[in-house]
Amino acid sequence: MPLKPLSPPKPQRVIPSLAADDSSAVVSLYQSDSKIYARSVSGWFNYWRWAMVWATQLVYYGLPWLSINDRQAMLFDLGARRFYIFNLVLYPQDLIYLTGLLIISALSLFLFTAVAGRLWCGYTCPQTVYTEIFMWVERKIEGDRNARMRLDSGPWGLRKVARKSAKHAAWIAIGLWTGFTFVGYFTPIRELASEVASFSLGPWELFWVLFYGFATYGNAGWMREQVCKYMCPYARFQSAMFDRDTLIVTYDAERGEGRGSRPRSDTPAQYQAKGLGDCIDCTLCVQVCPTGIDIRKGLQYECISCSACIDVCNSVMDKMNYPRGLIRNSTQNGLEQKLTRDEMFRRILRPRVLLYTAVLAILSIGMLWSLLARPLFKVDVVRDRGAIARMVGQGQIENVYRLQIMNATEHGQQYALAVTGIEGARIVSDAQVAVDAASARWVPVRVQTPPGSATAGSHAINFVVSARGGRQDDVVEKSVFLVPR
Repeated sequence: MPLKPLSPPKPQRVIPSLAADDSSAVVSLYQSDSKIYARSVSGWFNYWRWAMVWATQLVYYGLPWLSINDRQAMLFDLGARRFYIFNLVLYPQDLIYLTGLLIISALSLFLFTAVAGRLWCGYTCPQTVYTEIFMWVERKIEGDRNARMRLDSGPWGLRKVARKSAKHAAWIAIGLWTGFTFVGYFTPIRELASEVASFSLGPWELFWVLFYGFATYGNAGWMREQVCKYMCPYARFQSAMFDRDTLIVTYDAERGEGRGSRPRSDTPAQYQAKGLGDCIDCTLCVQVCPTGIDIRKGLQYECISCSACIDVCNSVMDKMNYPRGLIRNSTQNGLEQKLTRDEMFRRILRPRVLLYTAVLAILSIGMLWSLLARPLFKVDVVRDRGAIARMVGQGQIENVYRLQIMNATEHGQQYALAVTGIEGARIVSDAQVAVDAASARWVPVRVQTPPGSATAGSHAINFVVSARGGRQDDVVEKSVFLVPR
């Protein structure tokens, strides 16, 4: 059977605008970023960054192990629907406090961003904190920047496998311990530790330990700057809170340009005669940046204000015997108008900052007052729809209710029940109720009124609940009493 001749190749489709201009370049829409090998750095800002790492992690890992009143000090018991926060016992009805806390946190973030840029990102964001921890582990096992680059570019061998395995094992251990601690805020952590030791974790506990551990391992070990640049929404809307008086990490281009190397012995007059500024173009500011940006290109949304570039640039300036501050924390107006530090600080009190501060102060004071004035027990009244108003012995009219009494203290309490609103109304069921510590109890209550004390229809009444032997205020809850026709 004769072979069919091959069809001629189809001509390539050329875009005229690109073909007409040889200088045009085709840029891929999806281009993978090269791996960032951040160099270690020491300096004043680095010390502060590690101080915040220690502070946040001591709180996070240590708080579940702290006990108060014979229980875990911080525990969100979803099964019992109670949240224990030191001496506070909150119920689902107290969700308003969580809403207030979230609003206060958001306003605090807006205020700090308007004043000093992305300080949250650079020092206390969990992504930054765990990335810093994982990078420290990586440096301890694989070496600093150049050693890691050589290791990654070299062939696979026993040494490379051993170092990579040790690094990932340490990362996984940190991730799992982080996930275990996270679950320990919802399940008593000592019980959780016993379950882990006996390999008897429940399915949900196991799922969340693994899920949170994997998220920590993936975000801090693999994704790192990708989370800050592409996944975090804060990086996108931060510009709405910036203005020209916001403190940011800046490069003094007027002083630094043009860039270029020179002998250390050159005086300012000598290298300025060559058209050089103070920047020796060592690129160390780029090498220490955890997001891989060049701060010399100006303000960029990827900058997380960690100030690592300031530390390393100051060390270079010290070696060259140049003044510090080529890269420094400043404002756009401060850089352009050559404002002093005091002049920049005086510009902090501008309308945006004052508005954020006023709203934040009002909300914080209001929430604190609400917590301090919060009653130590609560009462909910529900009419028993299964037992309508009825006439009982001697012409008495009876309604049945169900009262839920929630004891928010750490001790058992005795409560006395009374009813007001209709003359002669009285509680004929047990008017003394005992409620255990930090618990709630439903109590059936029968209320009777004498004949003729009220006309047919609906009448407002009040249940008065008093804590006996304490200094707590009475709680009054409204309800209605029905008189049949």
